[in-house]
Amino acid sequence: MIRVLLVDDDALVRAGLRLMLASANDITVVAEAQDGTEVTDLVAHHQPDLVLMDIRMPGMDGLEATRLLRARPGAPEIVMLTTFTTDGYVLKALQAGAAGFLLKHTPPHQIIDAVRRAATGEPVMSPDALGQLITAATASTPRQPAPAALTHADAQQQLDQLGAREREVALAVSQGRTNAEIAAELYMSVPTVKSHISHILARLELNNRVQIALLVYRAGRL
Repeated sequence: MIRVLLVDDDALVRAGLRLMLASANDITVVAEAQDGTEVTDLVAHHQPDLVLMDIRMPGMDGLEATRLLRARPGAPEIVMLTTFTTDGYVLKALQAGAAGFLLKHTPPHQIIDAVRRAATGEPVMSPDALGQLITAATASTPRQPAPAALTHADAQQQLDQLGAREREVALAVSQGRTNAEIAAELYMSVPTVKSHISHILARLELNNRVQIALLVYRAGRL
């Protein structure tokens, strides 16, 4: 079972998400929170595999809660939920360590699929959010941390730290390939693909596959 923590200040939204996820026989909601300040304690107590988190909340918003949670060892994957993508939060959420970004009006079957994919470490992104991400990643953002603010040369230099096989895996990740697809394309086992991705994340000090894709994009390898 994929264990999910719901975080949203709107009780009706939480109820809708809980009902939606209950229709999947491999997903269970283990807890709910209405504010980012509750997240760390609930994660420690319930040990979810995934957190579905709203961005705009009173008290502590989803961005700060994500930063705090992802800084802890063994943190669950986090998918951000929002009503709009025009608030400039997409890139900030991914840089904070979120594994994806979904609009709340995303069809239920797509949210369920996104939960399954994100729980395995794969990136998930609403099309509207992806468009904003590409725009933000190519803009001048001097105050934002790597990889989005890296120059073309810096991004290339970071990728050059990887071995040839790891660079092939990084490129495949940036193209949205699943672990199984990468394994078939590069003639390696799925565990080997996972090992390469873990090494890439550790060596380049990145949080997730989305940040690998951003780095590859900035390096002009796509």
